[in-house]
Amino acid sequence: MDETEFAAYADEAWPTLVRAAVFLGCRLPDAEDAAQTTLVKCFRSWTKVTGADNREAYVYRMLVNTVRDSHRRPWRRERSSADVPEHDRHRSHDPHAAVEVTDAVHRALGGLSKVNRDVVVLRYFVQLTEAQTAAALDVAPGTVKSRLSRALAQLATDHHLADLTGRTSS
Repeated sequence: MDETEFAAYADEAWPTLVRAAVFLGCRLPDAEDAAQTTLVKCFRSWTKVTGADNREAYVYRMLVNTVRDSHRRPWRRERSSADVPEHDRHRSHDPHAAVEVTDAVHRALGGLSKVNRDVVVLRYFVQLTEAQTAAALDVAPGTVKSRLSRALAQLATDHHLADLTGRTSS
């Protein structure tokens, strides 16, 4: 196994995995745990990950499963640590705007069903293709399209996003 290749992949994937887990419904500490668990799983089976037809779909499938598992077994998520987390260099420079946008997006995504939220996050935030999203969620590509259609129609009328963009909702 090429540990240098894995380390480079993990460094690059970390911020997106964490944000994807947040958008999948985790609080930030839980999202970091889910991303870390996913990367540990990747490390353990790096040959399978690199040999997958679609590495991104394979990894995000692992993330989705990890998030689902964490919701089933909440007692496994909490672990004490003596280390203080490092400052996240990927956060917005304007904390007020970032909080407002984050809150609006979380509220809007929270209004979606779990399956529709998963599709929106993987397709538009993570930017997987429809085929990759289908593979990550183990559904047909047509299912991805129909879920996206319903989810986007719902988000288009969401009052939280309307407040953010200044448009009026009905």
